[in-house]
Amino acid sequence: MSNQLYQQIQEFYDASSNLWEGIWGEHMHHGYYGKNGTLKLDRRQAQIDLIEEVLSWSGDFSTNRPHDILDVGCGIGGSSLYLAEKFGARVTGITLSPVQANRAKERARAAGLATKTDFQVANALNIPFPDNSFDLVWSLESGEHMPDKVKFLKECHRVLKPGGKLIFVTWCHRPTTPATPLTAEEHKHLQDIYRVYCLPYVISLPEYTEIVERCGFTDLRVDDWSTAVAPFWDVVIDSAITPQAIFGLFQAGWKTIEAAMSLKLMSEGYRSGLVRFGLIAATK
Repeated sequence: MSNQLYQQIQEFYDASSNLWEGIWGEHMHHGYYGKNGTLKLDRRQAQIDLIEEVLSWSGDFSTNRPHDILDVGCGIGGSSLYLAEKFGARVTGITLSPVQANRAKERARAAGLATKTDFQVANALNIPFPDNSFDLVWSLESGEHMPDKVKFLKECHRVLKPGGKLIFVTWCHRPTTPATPLTAEEHKHLQDIYRVYCLPYVISLPEYTEIVERCGFTDLRVDDWSTAVAPFWDVVIDSAITPQAIFGLFQAGWKTIEAAMSLKLMSEGYRSGLVRFGLIAATK
C-alpha cells in the first residue's frame, strides 16, 4: 500500500509541478487572506504572507534564529529558499519527486543559494539524517500525504536538536466526537479528495495534537486557520481557466487534469466545515 502510494505521489508531482510553477509560481501551498479571509491579495503575495504569518504565530525568532532547517515536502523549493534567505540558514529539503528536487536545485543556483541549500529525494517516514540534526523542522502541507502520521511525527522529533522547533501545517478534517462522527456524505467527500490528490487519509487537529504530545514535544501551540486560507481555492479555480493553464493541463496528463477539475472539492469542503487547515508549533 505505502509503496504504491509513494509512487502515485511521485508521479503526481513529477507531472504537475512544472505546470504549477508556470501558472501559479514557486509556492505550492495555500495563501493567507487575513484572519477573517477577507483581504483581496495577489495569490503569490498571499502565499508569502502565509509563510510570514506562520513564522510570526509560531514563536519569536528574533533572538533564536535557526541555523539548520529541514523542509519536509519541499516541493520545488519555495519555502526552502525563502527560509534560507530570511534566516541566513542552511536548509535541506526532501521530497518524493525527483522532478521537484532537481527543479529546486536549479532555482537555488539561480537565486545564489546553492551553497545554503540541499534538496534530496527521500521518504519522510525514514528521514535520512542523524538524530539531533536540525534547529527547525518545517512541514507546510505535507502531513496529509503521510500514510503513518505517528511515525512521521516521531521522525520529526528524532531529527530535531534538543530545544529545536517543529512547525507543522496540514490539511485536516473537522473534529469529531462519538456523538458527531463523520457522516457517510463527509466520508465520500474526503475519499474523493484522497483519490484526486494522492492522500492516504487525513485526521482532525485534536488527533494531531494528541500524537505530537505522545511523541514527546512540549510547549505546543495549536490553531485552526481555515477561514484565513479558504479563499485560496476559488482564486486557483479562477486562474485555471486561462488558455495557458488549459494547454499546460493537457501537457501534464490526465491525473493533473483530474486534479484541476476537482478543485471545487476543496473549496466546498471549506465552506461546509469538513476540511480544516491546522497549525501546530512545538518544541523538542
